[in-house]
Amino acid sequence: MPAGTCNIAMIGTKFMGRAHSNAYLKVDKFFDLPIKPVMHTVAARNQEELKAFADRWGWQHCATNWQEAVTNPEVDLVDVVTTNNVHAEHTIAALEAGKHVACEKPLAGTLADAKQMVEAAEKASGKTFVWYNYRRCPAVALAHQLCKSGKLGRIYQIRGCYLQDWAGPDTPLMWRFEGDVAGSGALGDLCAHTIDTARFITGDEVTEVIGAAMETVIKERVILEAGGGEISGHGAATSQKKGASTVDDIVLFVARMDSGALATFEATRLSTGYKNANRLEIHGDKGAIRFNFERMNELDWYDATLPEELQGWSTINVTNGNANHPYAGAWWPTAHILGYEHSFINQAADMVTVIGGGEPVVPLADFADAYKVQRVLSAVVESDKQRSPVALSDIQ
Repeated sequence: MPAGTCNIAMIGTKFMGRAHSNAYLKVDKFFDLPIKPVMHTVAARNQEELKAFADRWGWQHCATNWQEAVTNPEVDLVDVVTTNNVHAEHTIAALEAGKHVACEKPLAGTLADAKQMVEAAEKASGKTFVWYNYRRCPAVALAHQLCKSGKLGRIYQIRGCYLQDWAGPDTPLMWRFEGDVAGSGALGDLCAHTIDTARFITGDEVTEVIGAAMETVIKERVILEAGGGEISGHGAATSQKKGASTVDDIVLFVARMDSGALATFEATRLSTGYKNANRLEIHGDKGAIRFNFERMNELDWYDATLPEELQGWSTINVTNGNANHPYAGAWWPTAHILGYEHSFINQAADMVTVIGGGEPVVPLADFADAYKVQRVLSAVVESDKQRSPVALSDIQ
């Protein structure tokens, strides 16, 4: 790594490729970083699409051979935004090449792949990161700080849900509905975020999945013939042929936390009327918080230590840098609100800061940390299969 720089290679484009590219493009414009991120190489299979993507987003080089990108001696950080079933292959190769590695969530499509990734990270010299970007919403980061300082007291209950409605019966069979590629449906795509956010805010871990239910509501979908394959564009060209959807459309489960708190989680991409409602409530004996990503700049706070006549929910606009709201000082004046893309820019800032020897604003998820979420996902699947409780100690 040349002094003062961090050369990045990204494998994959599409939805997350755009989000990550935008983050690297903007991050040093808003944050004072110890080293400068350089968008060195982007890798994907389609040469024509790849070149257009690189030109649009500012990548210096293209590679249709991802192995060449991750082993390039000029590259310092490899960012993996491919489908879940190849996370292990790409990240392990990068770690063995001595690179720092960032990986999209969930960590992998299967628990076995995730375990291999953790073991590779333990042997490697590079740092690892997982893009649980909702940690980087200022409201979620503030909730983490409030809980860590004891403001919520003893946690009684966690209630989390992630609700979307884009995956109705007319949505074609993209990779997100193929179990051998995605690993799971709403569980890994959505609920993984909510699980991570809950444990990040509270510092508490799931010890048992008491009961779970998973359902594939739409059994068959029209097969994509060309193009698309992402949420933002489902593919214009389709046939009339149908294929089996092999992932869950809806998941619900009840969990017990290490502290003794009880938690409920649900996720679906069929929740008519909800577009991207990643919602979390945490109730303690001293206070409570509520968060809904559809209002991502706000954190609802209840202070149970106030005199009873003064108690009530208050809404904090978490955009005030002068009030030390996390990340807010890097951005705009108070109440000039942030959007989805800023969570990725905030994460890019923390990753580059850590690579440069500094401390993140709030903790990042590395492979070992993200593996804990993967174990919960696996326990949910087992609980649904067995129709019985599953202890996390049995999921290794």
